[in-house]
Amino acid sequence: MAEPRVGEVLVQRDELAHRVRELGAEISADYEGRDLLLVGVLKGAFFFLSDLMRVLAVPCEVDFMAVASYGDSTSTSGVVRILKDLDAPIQGREVLIVEDIVDSGLTLSYLLRMLQAREPKSVEVCALLTKPERRKVDLPIRYTGFEIPDRFAIGYGLDHAERFRELPYVAVLEEDG
Repeated sequence: MAEPRVGEVLVQRDELAHRVRELGAEISADYEGRDLLLVGVLKGAFFFLSDLMRVLAVPCEVDFMAVASYGDSTSTSGVVRILKDLDAPIQGREVLIVEDIVDSGLTLSYLLRMLQAREPKSVEVCALLTKPERRKVDLPIRYTGFEIPDRFAIGYGLDHAERFRELPYVAVLEEDG
């Protein structure tokens, strides 16, 4: 088995910081005067969620969900497993799902259906990265950081087999062959 390595940088550290501030300003304007519940999708979104939450100018709380659809593979299995559910009820709340990456959209589609069934006041999505050419379902992504090509991304919270999350930028995973 080839050892994976860091390849081409897709999004630089300063680009990430700049876009997170822009998203924070946009979200703050849209939710002015309202309390917001940020739902971070673990583990990949925790870097993004942490940075985003610090630049928001609206009152917000945070909760987490953990889902699995990749395992150690570089392609989604299509089967979504809930590993950790929300701690608090969301009925009547303004909910913003904070996602690291939207690839096929199958995982996010499942999460949206599940959370909407709990009768929140609203549910929107903020995704750091999106791969439009991989999308298998049409999704309402209200806030998008960056569109990236169909390559396996690592860094800034995104991993491959739990490695590479600590990278301060987003890069391509290269597998020698």
